[in-house]
Amino acid sequence: QVQLVESGGGLVQAGGSLRVSCAASGRSFSSYAMAWFRQVPGKEREFVAAIPWSGGSTFYADSVKGRFTVSRDNAKNTVYLQMNSLKPEDTAVYYCAASKLGVRTSTTSYDYWGQGTQVTVSS
Repeated sequence: QVQLVESGGGLVQAGGSLRVSCAASGRSFSSYAMAWFRQVPGKEREFVAAIPWSGGSTFYADSVKGRFTVSRDNAKNTVYLQMNSLKPEDTAVYYCAASKLGVRTSTTSYDYWGQGTQVTVSS
C-alpha cells in the first residue's frame, strides 16, 4: 500500500515557475514508476509526465515537453514536478500516481493516487 500526498500548488502568473511535490508513505516506493496527471473540470484526467523507479528516462506529454521536468528522490520517498514557462492552459488540479507496471500514460495503469493540488496560472 502506498499513500501519496501532493503539495506546492498555488497561483502563479503566466511565464512563471512552480514546483509541486508528492510525498509517498508505505513500503517499496522505489519500486514504483511515478507519474503526474492533471485535470480540469469537465475534462478527462490527462497524462503530464512520468519517471521510472530507477529515475532514468523520463516521459512527457507534448504540451509540456521542454517546460516541465519530473524527478524523484527515492531516499526521501518524493517525486517532483518542476514547471517553468507556465501558461494559463496549464491551470488544473495536478495529481501524482504510482504504478507497479512501469511508466504508462493511461490512468488505468496506476494503482495509487494522491488527492491533488491546484495550480492556477493567471494571464
